[in-house]
Amino acid sequence: MSPARPPRTPRFSYKGSRLKPLRAFCQVARLGSISRAAEALYLSQPAVTLQLQALERELGVRLLERSGRRLTPTREGELLYELARPLVEGLDGLGARFREQVRGLDAGELHVAAGSSTILYLLPPIVEAFRRQHPDVRLSLHNVTGASGLDLLRSDAVDLAVGSMLDVPADLAYTPAHRFEPMLITPLDHPLASKAELELADLSPYGLILPPKRLTTYRLVDLVFQQHRVPYTVALEVGGWEVIKQYVAMGLGISIVTAICLTAADRQRLAARSLARWFPARSYGVVIRRGKALSPQARAFAALIQPQALAPRGYDESGHSER
Repeated sequence: MSPARPPRTPRFSYKGSRLKPLRAFCQVARLGSISRAAEALYLSQPAVTLQLQALERELGVRLLERSGRRLTPTREGELLYELARPLVEGLDGLGARFREQVRGLDAGELHVAAGSSTILYLLPPIVEAFRRQHPDVRLSLHNVTGASGLDLLRSDAVDLAVGSMLDVPADLAYTPAHRFEPMLITPLDHPLASKAELELADLSPYGLILPPKRLTTYRLVDLVFQQHRVPYTVALEVGGWEVIKQYVAMGLGISIVTAICLTAADRQRLAARSLARWFPARSYGVVIRRGKALSPQARAFAALIQPQALAPRGYDESGHSER
């Protein structure tokens, strides 16, 4: 009687490589598109398709399914993605991480995505401290907002993002660090600046100056007024907190801003009152891609973004501002 043969080790049929199909699958699962995955891998679309087919044949399950215009992992695909992603990213990033460890924090680059308000109001002391501690690191701040910043993060064009998020996609991780109250700003001599008890309905007679409709602030303001069934009017749409503050100071309307944009100089021209009774506070923090191994430079930068890194300011607190 011949001895029992040991079970045969499965092999991938596509060029005999396990890493290539797993890398292709992880890119498609992350980017939601074979064409985008092919661009990221510098391969043709048929090559990526063959790798996916080889992986599905080997495992005997369907790994991807179409959801609208995107390809999303099936239940089995999600399980494989969680298992394979650390392996693929670990191998792909081994050389870069090795070089970073050899050089330490005294060299290299760091790319950070952030919106204008974050770069202007939140990051200056963080950048100053980072440059002082790591002067040889080349720091690049990418001034982008919304989906553009997330696209840079997903494509690894930036190491991390800093900003405010309301809805966090499943492939990203958000760690809030600072919270800022919603504030009503008016000219110093405006009737609402000295009104004893402020109600949301008190804002109705006055035109609002708001950021464009596509931005979160406008949508949040509209949602709160709709929920409380309070009518409101928009006098002007314009981008940038500095522009909005200037137009409010000129008497062209009132606005609802986040306290992050209010500086000591603003008290000379604006009155500010908390609207925390009706509007939620906005948090600002660090956004990274789940599963991404941060470089030493990125970890050092993220460690500086903490509540104690910025001194608390009076207009972050509830109640009537001295402005």
